[in-house]
Order: sequence, then structure tokens, then C-alpha cells
Amino acid sequence: MKVQTKSFTDFTTTELYNVLTLRNVVFVVEQNCAYLDTDGYDDKAHHVLIYNENDDLAAYCRIFTDGIKYDSASIGRVIVNPKYRGSHLGHLLISEAIKSIENLYTSTVITLSAQEHLQNFYGKHGFETVSSVYLEDNIPHVEMVRKKEH
Repeated sequence: MKVQTKSFTDFTTTELYNVLTLRNVVFVVEQNCAYLDTDGYDDKAHHVLIYNENDDLAAYCRIFTDGIKYDSASIGRVIVNPKYRGSHLGHLLISEAIKSIENLYTSTVITLSAQEHLQNFYGKHGFETVSSVYLEDNIPHVEMVRKKEH
């Protein structure tokens, strides 16, 4: 697997198209959730991409510095391509996102909005639930926070 972290301006047209396609396949079609995925934040993010040996986009998320989505750094649009589920790429993706945040930003706290059923998954990466359940795009979510280990 090949891991890359890119700014929005570093994307090729094809890379951007592949990211947006994957996000729409899962977040809009698979989850049956009509919402505007292109939310005006992609150009403010760094994008963590994992490719397989054939350069197929296997996993993706975007990360932000403090003050863009939350007061802290944050992770969002976490996705594993349905073709690669069950191969633990989600754990690799979150580990790489945390590393990228630590390398690019000065934040000591990372926040994310997790689908409620993924609390254990994120908990394995040091995230703790800090909110009650709320609906985001009609899907139950919780806010989770990870504080940098010293």
C-alpha cells in the first residue's frame, strides 16, 4: 500500500475525481444519504490517501488544522473503499491521519464526528467520546477527541 498526504492544490484532476467518486459511492449512495459532499472545505484540508499496488484508491480521509472545522485539528470524510473492507485499512488510515496531523500542524488535540457504531474503532486510536448521540445527515454520530500523548 502507498500512503500520500496532499494539499488540495496538489491533486491532479484524476485524483480529485477518484476521491469525489469514492465519497459519493459510500456516503451518498451506499448510506442512502442525500447531502452535498462538496461542502466548501476540501481546499482548506490536507488529504490522506492510501492506494493499492495498482494505484486504486483504497482508503481516504481529510484532515484540518485548528479552527477550520473545530477549535482543534480534525479528521473527516473517513472512508475505506468497499472493495478493501476487512483488510484493516481503516486502522492504517487513522494512524496515518494522526501522523500527518502531528507532522503538519501544531495541535495537541484531534476532534472528529464519528458514526455512533464506530466508537470502539476510534477508541483503539486513543479517541474518547465527549458528546451524547446526535444526528448528522440523519445518521447517529458522537463527537470524539484524542489528546496527544506526551
